[in-house]
Amino acid sequence: MESIRLNKYLAQSGICSRREADRLIEQGRVQVNGSVAVMGQTVTEQDEIVCNRKLVQGRKKIVVLAYNKPVGVTCSEKDKHAEKLITDMIDYPIRVTYAGRLDKDSEGLILLTNNGDLIQRMMRGTNRHEKEYVVKVDKEITPDFLEKMAAGVYLKELDVTTRACDITQIGKYTFRIILTQGLNRQIRRMCQACGCQVKHLKRIRVLNIELADLKTGAFRELEHAELEELYRIVGLGALQ
Repeated sequence: MESIRLNKYLAQSGICSRREADRLIEQGRVQVNGSVAVMGQTVTEQDEIVCNRKLVQGRKKIVVLAYNKPVGVTCSEKDKHAEKLITDMIDYPIRVTYAGRLDKDSEGLILLTNNGDLIQRMMRGTNRHEKEYVVKVDKEITPDFLEKMAAGVYLKELDVTTRACDITQIGKYTFRIILTQGLNRQIRRMCQACGCQVKHLKRIRVLNIELADLKTGAFRELEHAELEELYRIVGLGALQ
């Protein structure tokens, strides 16, 4: 029977990322067959594993979903003020959660998975993962606007200057932009700092995954070469 490291087992069970699993093991909050687990320990499906006093049900099939989030859906698992939570919108037999966020007023591509390692890699800002958007603003786009956005915009409320980015005008009021960071409501803040307001924002790509013709509110399971390439880009190697 296959034997794997305990932290990987917990990640593949959808409990947490491997790093978080290591922290739980160090804190003595994981038991294997009634004994406190130790770092580097290996386990099999026959072992009884308890994490935070709850029995771990075992490894699940690792899935990654591409979801076309509608406007009005909040990227949260718990928010008493939200009318629609993203985790309530996905009717899928395996519990998944979002890898990265997209604000309530925006629509488009977001990935969901039960792979804790993938979530951790995708949400780490230092990895500079590309995300592409189509944006419509309330004022006519000018060369000066494009130049300022591309060079990086100082956001006073966050006291940070955004990274340089690729931006291309595709209409009188519309542009396409590729970001490598994920500040809160970044594009909206950048546009406001440059004198205009976002009227519509849609994410069309995350890394190598494209929204394409996926209908609003629909999702699809990533498979084969597309999924393998995603894992390669984030540095997870072979599919887990």
